[in-house]
Amino acid sequence: MKKKITKMLLVLCLMAGSHQLFTQPPPPPGDHGDPGNQNAGNAPIDGGLGILLALGAAYGTKKVYEWKKEGLED
Repeated sequence: MKKKITKMLLVLCLMAGSHQLFTQPPPPPGDHGDPGNQNAGNAPIDGGLGILLALGAAYGTKKVYEWKKEGLED
């Protein structure tokens, strides 16, 4: 019984606190149309994306090579 109450209390706390996790602070006062007043701006993703694609292709090639090598040994 104690475990059930503990689980229910944990779920209740997580549900009650989840609203705070998704909220964002209000924007700073001032003109938000000015490009110099933006916090995030436009972040380039092309360099990191290319690296991730190359690593994924290399990992996939390695796995296919190991799979074929394992199949030939049987």
